[in-house]
Amino acid sequence: MENSFTDIMSKRTDEELINVVTVDRDGYQPTVIEAAEKEIEKRNIDVKRIDELRAVSSKLADEQKQIENNQVSSLIRFLHFVIDTFAWLIVASIIGRLLTPLLTGTNENILAYFILAVSFFSYYIFMESTYQKTIGKIITKTKVITTDGKKPNTADIVRRTICRLIPFDRVSYFFSSNGFHDKLSDTSVVKE
Repeated sequence: MENSFTDIMSKRTDEELINVVTVDRDGYQPTVIEAAEKEIEKRNIDVKRIDELRAVSSKLADEQKQIENNQVSSLIRFLHFVIDTFAWLIVASIIGRLLTPLLTGTNENILAYFILAVSFFSYYIFMESTYQKTIGKIITKTKVITTDGKKPNTADIVRRTICRLIPFDRVSYFFSSNGFHDKLSDTSVVKE
């Protein structure tokens, strides 16, 4: 008799099946594990391959746990916000002082919004894509990484910076280990 997970397991890759019966075994119901084991047997997956994939999966799981253990607290994240807001506003005021004489006769409100927007994106994108950190992260000895532990590329940082504009993003990390801008850009802030 087939259990209800037989069809589901038949659509899984070899690697996914092996993860179900080895590394992630504790996270599944016995009927799921049974269906995965039967599918492995049906596909006649080589034992050597299972051992290789188990080793790779275990290594990835250990790396993920290490990343999670190195994540910084909400208090540190709040400190980043305060320090980086001041740093960003300093950058904005410098840009404003440089541009104001050049743009006489323009609407000052539009110019102010433009300077704030340009300095906001410039500050975060330049600092995090170049150094993996902002001034706040330099002071707290932390850095931005992708969820798989690598250095984020510029597209990740641009997405991360745009997501900072989501309402309540700045307090979202008080309710989970990662804020909206982390989750939506697949990044995290960890201790160096």
